[in-house]
Amino acid sequence: MITASTIIKIENLGVNINSDLGELRPTVSADGNLLFFICENHPANTKYNSVPNSQDIWYSERDSNGVWQEARHLKYPLNTSQYNAVYWISPDKNRILIRGAFGNGGAYFGKGVSLCTRQADGRWGEPEMLYIKKYNKYDRGQVSGATLSPDMKALVLYMSPDPGSPNNDLFVCFREPDGSWTEPKSLGKQINFPGNEMTPYIASDGVTMYFSSDKPGGIGDNDIYMTKRLDKTWTKWSTPVNLGEPINTEGWDAFFTLDAGGEYAYLTSNKDTYGESDIVRVKLLEREKPDPVILVSGNVYNAKTKEPLSASLIYETLPDGVEAGNGISNPTDGAFKIVLPYDKNYSIRASADKFFAISENLNLDSMIKAGYKEIHKDLYLVPIEIGQVVRLNNVFFDFDKWDLRPESFVELDRVVKLLKENPKIEIEMSAHTDSKGSDEYNFRLSDNRARSVMEYILSKGIDAGRITSKGYGESMPVSENETDEGRQLNRRVEFKILKN
Repeated sequence: MITASTIIKIENLGVNINSDLGELRPTVSADGNLLFFICENHPANTKYNSVPNSQDIWYSERDSNGVWQEARHLKYPLNTSQYNAVYWISPDKNRILIRGAFGNGGAYFGKGVSLCTRQADGRWGEPEMLYIKKYNKYDRGQVSGATLSPDMKALVLYMSPDPGSPNNDLFVCFREPDGSWTEPKSLGKQINFPGNEMTPYIASDGVTMYFSSDKPGGIGDNDIYMTKRLDKTWTKWSTPVNLGEPINTEGWDAFFTLDAGGEYAYLTSNKDTYGESDIVRVKLLEREKPDPVILVSGNVYNAKTKEPLSASLIYETLPDGVEAGNGISNPTDGAFKIVLPYDKNYSIRASADKFFAISENLNLDSMIKAGYKEIHKDLYLVPIEIGQVVRLNNVFFDFDKWDLRPESFVELDRVVKLLKENPKIEIEMSAHTDSKGSDEYNFRLSDNRARSVMEYILSKGIDAGRITSKGYGESMPVSENETDEGRQLNRRVEFKILKN
């Protein structure tokens, strides 16, 4: 009989990662090329000589041939407490969530979670604890841990309010505007049984969650289950499904993590291992995968000098302008990665002081969920200087019309904000067309569109003397008009800084 275990193979990640010691708690990046894990009792561990079963963070990177490189020990300022772990990696690989509450230059305050950010030299900065309302009321058990949602808006923790308890429940906190986190709230009875629920992982779709539980009916001591979030409260979930063999064994199974593609799961195994436990991966069946997403990678550049920039990344849904997530670009080369679920229309932009972002549009609400995709999209920041031209990619009109569509307002409100924050700036708003249609028609259409944009900005309280509008028709192409792509580039709305 053909069963799941005959078609799903467990792959050991090999001797560059696993040893005769205990390796556990893998955490893999969205692109699948960076792996953090714990190694127990290694002589290189910071507290090896003073703490029994010392646990330090190690990491490995996968090369272009898909080979994991020899694991390396993570140096200061991490691996400073007795037991260290990475719980989560941001899609851009520039932030990690770690075990323990740290602050004041790396001082260890005890239980909690902290966020580390990559610095300009490529090293990790000092960890900073997340301030969670009434946290000490909930984390009183033997063990605890956490993970973040891909958009960094929700923090899911496992812990116990009962002093000394070995059993945990799953809780959620939400990020406040000031960066603190709300009081933990139970994920509800569909998830939390009387026993032990732990090691949650939120997939890149932001909806699918995997966790470990000893609920009745499992294969072993603790099994890994999959569930789907049903609403924005994070308290309503689909019935958890046991992932079955060979992912679950007769033993204790936890520490489950995925790349953005959802093709491979990484977990800890004690079967046929080099040591006490090893890091392995397993290819998931379709029914076990999260919803497909798009992984967007690129670099942030100065539009004037073409040099890479370190910047914040903001992506919002249109037309409502709700933040769908954030990121940061690598300080050395401006590289970034973000994960976007399907079924939405997104505006993506970088943000840095003294620059105005050329935002990009990714309309995924009309795309068929054909599966996981990776696309490259560079982002540009224009210095706020006289003569600089900024293209507004998220200003939309219907065909042959000049009435602004509602999804344009998010983009134009950024121009309003720029003008209000810089009261001496004056701009010319312009609109351009491709070469289809007569010259007269194109000039009239573009002129009306430019005026429509100007009138919206004036309606927000900007002085009429600070903005002019002009339609250029097809007279100023930036690309050829022989292809659809070229014509799309030529159809544009821009503003030029005339005075600063």
